[in-house]
Amino acid sequence: MKYCKKCLQPDTRPNTVFTEGGICPACVYYFDISSSVDWQERYEILEDILTEYSPKPGRMFDCIIGVSGGKDSTRQALWVRDKLGLNPLLACLTYPPEQVTERGVDNISNLIELGFDVVISAPAPDTWKKLMRASFDKFTNWARSTEMALFSSVPQLAIRYGIELILWGENPGLQLGDMKTLGRTGYDGNNLRNANTLSGGVADWMNELDIKPEEMLPYRYPTIEQFEKHKLQIVYLGWFLGDWSLVNNGKYAATCGLHFREDGVENTGDLHGITSLDEDWVTLNQMIKYYKFGFGRVTDYVNEEIRVGRMTREHGIKLVEAYDDSCSDEYIEKFCSYIDILPSKFWDQVHQSVNKDLFSVDKSGVIKRKFKVGVGL
Repeated sequence: MKYCKKCLQPDTRPNTVFTEGGICPACVYYFDISSSVDWQERYEILEDILTEYSPKPGRMFDCIIGVSGGKDSTRQALWVRDKLGLNPLLACLTYPPEQVTERGVDNISNLIELGFDVVISAPAPDTWKKLMRASFDKFTNWARSTEMALFSSVPQLAIRYGIELILWGENPGLQLGDMKTLGRTGYDGNNLRNANTLSGGVADWMNELDIKPEEMLPYRYPTIEQFEKHKLQIVYLGWFLGDWSLVNNGKYAATCGLHFREDGVENTGDLHGITSLDEDWVTLNQMIKYYKFGFGRVTDYVNEEIRVGRMTREHGIKLVEAYDDSCSDEYIEKFCSYIDILPSKFWDQVHQSVNKDLFSVDKSGVIKRKFKVGVGL
């Protein structure tokens, strides 16, 4: 395990490749590329793209944006409508009642009150729960299936409504380091299908479950052939916004009615209370991600802050050491109740999935780092 020499990105992030000099892709993009960008020129490129995808006569919407009601989607929706002058259809995949937070409901309602048309997609809850349990049992990742529905819902709805242009937020290749998602240009998102979550589509393990094929439709990402037939194009808006970041998007959305978290970083690993506002169980997955790969939610936060110069690498190390595996016991208990397992079963599963190269697990179940944050092994 090695760390980027500029930020705290470890080389254990899936699909990431460091330079020979030990720099992660996200830092290469930020320091070597985006620092010299002509943002006015990029805006003009975006205007040209929008001209190519101008709506056909009789079509109500210019584009479609996937939203949760959180900071990123609120900023995107407002910027697209108020700056670009487009009429977007907002597509929201909602969670079952046991999972969605009141905060999340308030935030999606806020977007509606801001004057947007929002279409809500809600996969069958029994199938959702069955797939969630199977995802956790097989991968110790309950979101393996639900994220497939989340990613798939937007292009599916684009096809349904005859909308060719899909606007997405950040480019995970340039801004996070998932290199397999990179397209022909910095804004081309049609290789999003190669993201770690989506690669392989509906896999054999899902097909082997006692679920009817038609019940699996919300989890099927449209094929390349379907993208070509319906002329779908995903465009990453983050590529055109020089100040796109977790914190900046949170500040922007806060002025427009966004409801933040009130529970502390020790319960969520969320330094500012602005991430995954529509549900709480992502916190479990961020903790488990830390035990699998050696980085969690705090690492993603501090990397952005280090790059923009608001935080030193040394201070980032202290925050990662203190909070990168944070997760409230209350969240764990509610999740276990939902998928019908005991918390002891949850921890047995987590302990089996711990990366033994990076961590040790003592007889009492305490997980300890073998690596030094910022240095590695």
